[in-house]
Amino acid sequence: MKVLVTGGTGFVGHAIVHAFRARDLDVRVLARRPEDGSHLASIGAEIAVGDLTRPETLAPAVAGCTHVVNLVAILKGKPEDFQRVMTDGTASLLAAAKEAGVERFVQMSALGTNEQTKELVPYFAAKWAIERAVEESGLEYATVRPSFVFGRGGALPTFVRQVKTAPVVTVIGPGTQRIQPIWLDDVAQFFATIVDDSRAADRIWEIGGPDVVTWNELYLTIARVLGKQRRLVHVPFGVARAGARLTQWAPGAPLSVDQITMIEAGDNVCSNTDAQDTFSLQLVTLEDQIRRATA
Repeated sequence: MKVLVTGGTGFVGHAIVHAFRARDLDVRVLARRPEDGSHLASIGAEIAVGDLTRPETLAPAVAGCTHVVNLVAILKGKPEDFQRVMTDGTASLLAAAKEAGVERFVQMSALGTNEQTKELVPYFAAKWAIERAVEESGLEYATVRPSFVFGRGGALPTFVRQVKTAPVVTVIGPGTQRIQPIWLDDVAQFFATIVDDSRAADRIWEIGGPDVVTWNELYLTIARVLGKQRRLVHVPFGVARAGARLTQWAPGAPLSVDQITMIEAGDNVCSNTDAQDTFSLQLVTLEDQIRRATA
């Protein structure tokens, strides 16, 4: 088998490509520029120059591949950006995959995607539309909805820095919404498992870590692992949203208005344990995730 990975140069994508190569799978990675994929090329991945927003580049990228794994997503942008990059880009990739006779299309969605949340923010609207397009494509598929993905990069080190450096930690909203963070390598291993496993076919799989915590509990757990005593101060959603409107487009801005809306929407936890039960997942605990991120 040969796997095309789109979005393979991103935070989650790097780990997934590494997991595929650890299985000695033949991997091709779509990258906008050759240098974007140089690290992945060094571990034996083939680099194909292209972009989901340039449909003419997709047929050559898919040619000869038996499986396609689509990880492309954006977190910030105007509604038309989400439509162009995620919804329309995935439609173009599905068309190229069908034309090439791909055996399975694996799509990364997001936990919390449903018919209600698609009305909240363009991100969820795009994820919902993509899920429907994949299901209706006629291709065998597997869709994965991961929870918050923690790793040595991404959001977790930011949370750790907050707790490490500030005696008072700000929490958006009441901090009572529940989340289920999952370690990056566990997500990567899950993709490496289900990419060609017959049990995964034509299903949506929700995956989260072994621990469900509130946002308050997350920060207090980080403090406990670091050996810190910290007080939490809660910022009302309206105040946080007003601040984000002023800063969300600045480089390194912590949160966008849409991301605050997603937090406010409620719990972000798995609705079932099907993935755990079917594939006997061995998952990293939240405390160990924090330790690994600070090692």
